[in-house]
Amino acid sequence: MQRFLFVSTLFASILLLLTACGPSVTQARPQLTVVVNPKFQSQVSPIPTVPATRCGAWASNNAPTAGSTITIYARITRNAQPVAGATANATVHFRSGDQQLPQTTSDTGGYVAFPLQLQGQQPNDIPATVDVTFANIPNGPASLKCTPAFFTPQQGQQPQQGK
Repeated sequence: MQRFLFVSTLFASILLLLTACGPSVTQARPQLTVVVNPKFQSQVSPIPTVPATRCGAWASNNAPTAGSTITIYARITRNAQPVAGATANATVHFRSGDQQLPQTTSDTGGYVAFPLQLQGQQPNDIPATVDVTFANIPNGPASLKCTPAFFTPQQGQQPQQGK
């Protein structure tokens, strides 16, 4: 019995020591209340304005072979209507340097097309971009640079002549 009393007392003492070494309990502090000013809620972000005259450019094939001939297209609109008679210039940015394409004029649909013979001028898997700029825009700005077209030559069989 004495042994049981001794072991029980020892065990209780160890438990008291362990709880005394444990982390102290603190009261949680109340969180502050966030108040949103009603004037803030009534403020409206301005809606961005869409330019009246816009244009974009794209390639007929974004992954041609290095020896392909592709076409770079662009379109110009004013208030979502095609603009005819604007002159367009295009510059291809190859890794080895830039190449100007012959100037052309937008048709009644607002489109222009620039044929481009790649002739291996751009290494495979290296993207190239084409900048198209419209000028002499009827009732529009003096000039407008389009979103660029791009293409990335890929490995593949070269087009064969006469087939």
